[in-house]
Amino acid sequence: MAVPLKTGDQAPDFALPGVITKPDVQRLDVKLSDYRGAHNIVLAFHPFAFTAT
Repeated sequence: MAVPLKTGDQAPDFALPGVITKPDVQRLDVKLSDYRGAHNIVLAFHPFAFTAT
């Protein structure tokens, strides 16, 4: 469900799949709420990154 946001609105909590590759490969979910209030967050989308297209 899309949530309409305006500049300055607080983002709703969400989780995204993530991968840590060093020293061993680990798959984990990264939640916005894990960082809220502790760090500034920048979320960047890179469509087709690391793909053969």
